[in-house]
Amino acid sequence: MTERGFTVTSTEEVMVRVGVPKGSFYYHFGSKAAYGQAVINAYAEYFEAKLDRLLSDQSFTPIDRLRNFVREATDGLARHAFKRGCLVGNLGQELASMDDVFRRQLEKVLTSWQKRFALCLREAIDLSQLSEDVDVDHVAEFFWIGWEGAIMRAKLQKSATPLDQFADVFFSKVIGQPAVAKKKIGNRSKARRS
Repeated sequence: MTERGFTVTSTEEVMVRVGVPKGSFYYHFGSKAAYGQAVINAYAEYFEAKLDRLLSDQSFTPIDRLRNFVREATDGLARHAFKRGCLVGNLGQELASMDDVFRRQLEKVLTSWQKRFALCLREAIDLSQLSEDVDVDHVAEFFWIGWEGAIMRAKLQKSATPLDQFADVFFSKVIGQPAVAKKKIGNRSKARRS
């Protein structure tokens, strides 16, 4: 589904690929829509665990934790040759205008991700990494709106360039910090992705 979408991916294709008989599939899910909702829930759990791991890593500053997420996500997309995207973003584009149940479920997932980013941004304010007047909820929402669009463009271009461009603008213009963290080595500074 991350490569081809929900509508094009048939239940038969899924059953063959995972070796599940038709009766078992429909016993557990009842319909393709129920299966799709279960897939979204499973993906949300997986992705929220990933966000929690990255955004709570106290060995990095809060802003560097956000950079780490961007780097890891960009590396993951590149590893799959930009054929896969974010399942939630893909399904949002595909199903939002067709099905209110999916639309509400996908919006709930994105809101959960935004809240995690907002908490990390609040911590950045507490550590004086960000100005106290930053509206962390607004900035977190902006990130996810832009990031999902950057993923779509990266898939179209088969390149990390849109992701890098978005990250540069987000960190330098919205957050007010360089997109790439600086690590001091002796008396010199060396740029690195962190």
